Amino acid sequence: METPQRSLGLMACIALVMGNMVGSGVFLLPATLAPYGWSAMGGWVIALAGTLALAGCYAALSRQLPGLCGPHAYVERAFGGQASYYAAWSYWIGVWVGNAALAVAVVSNLTVLWPALATVPGLGVATSVAVLVLVTLINLNRASVVSWFQQATLLAKLVPLLAVVGIAGWLLLTNGAAAVVTPPAPMEAGGVITSVTLTMWAFLAFESATVPGDKVIRPEFTVPAATIIGTLLAGLLYMAISAAMIALMPEAALAKSNAPFADFAAPFVGRETAALIGVFAAISALGTVNGLTLMAAELPRAMALAGQFPPRFAGLNRHGAAAASVWLASGLAAVLVLFNVSRSLAGLFEFFILVATSAMLIGYLAVALAAVKLLGGALRLVAVAGCGYAVFALYAAGLEPNLWSLGLVAAAWPMLAYTSAQAKRRSDKMARAAL
Repeated sequence: METPQRSLGLMACIALVMGNMVGSGVFLLPATLAPYGWSAMGGWVIALAGTLALAGCYAALSRQLPGLCGPHAYVERAFGGQASYYAAWSYWIGVWVGNAALAVAVVSNLTVLWPALATVPGLGVATSVAVLVLVTLINLNRASVVSWFQQATLLAKLVPLLAVVGIAGWLLLTNGAAAVVTPPAPMEAGGVITSVTLTMWAFLAFESATVPGDKVIRPEFTVPAATIIGTLLAGLLYMAISAAMIALMPEAALAKSNAPFADFAAPFVGRETAALIGVFAAISALGTVNGLTLMAAELPRAMALAGQFPPRFAGLNRHGAAAASVWLASGLAAVLVLFNVSRSLAGLFEFFILVATSAMLIGYLAVALAAVKLLGGALRLVAVAGCGYAVFALYAAGLEPNLWSLGLVAAAWPMLAYTSAQAKRRSDKMARAAL
């Protein structure tokens, strides 16, 4: 079996974590959270704390089991092959469904410059599929090419984020308290809980560095460091941006904004320049599609190597990429987009992120339970906290998304039965040949 080259260092892994986390959510959430005012900041704090607890599980397990490929391997070590298969399958479902949402988000953000993408029937869906094809071709190259693209898009996507923080800092330094249009107010429990639910999407994929573990340089150090650092930096950036917009934009204007970043920046850089924020938001989502495509390819490969997926998905092409797995994940995402052609871009995005969030949380809970079993001391307490947060987040996600994700996870059983039957036939054939 081919052995992939270890080419991903600390900066590349931090870029993978932040690039996958900082996708479309941060560009859309300020308007969604606006009705909850400062209570939204309580939601961000709880979501960041809960995500860091889950990240601590992944970081500790990656240090204890270096070089293994993420959720599949950790759960297998704790509970055996069948449990790890279902955990990896649920996580994989979340990744490629999330990729479908992000491909739609790329196109949705570009409607600021090209409104026809939203008004011409079928054009937005066709362009979303084209985005998936583009990123598939990138991921069929060497890991270094994928990493370069990820780092390039991360730098591009940080421009509008840092611009908002910079404008907010300038306003506060020059005008002081007079710049604040929504002064801090007491938080309400209902608003905090709802905000936690809404912010879950922005924290998904914090574990990205653990998935391509066999391609990482010094994985015992690089993977846990990148997981914690990337999660913390992304979370603090989210909170800074959310606080700036809550404080410095009128609540009514923020709540009805279709492009909150552009509307926030427009008074200072002009409306035409601010429209380019849509391009940066599209680049942000595109970088996340790239990173999640890598993850969606590595998971079937890991399962195939464990004998839980058809053997063809274990192979690598001449560039060291899991080509069959790349095409499978991108193809499923494209089919999902095409099957929902009747929905608007906004409707597509909302539907996909709810299902993806629920499915990935099942995988997170499985890894947290594995950490409870495998870790000791204070790290076990962190793992218990991670379990509690995962259960709460599943409850907050709602019944319908959970039913959809459970239905997709149930499809794991026939695939496992098929793979087991194929393995038995190969074994019987080899036994007959040996006689």
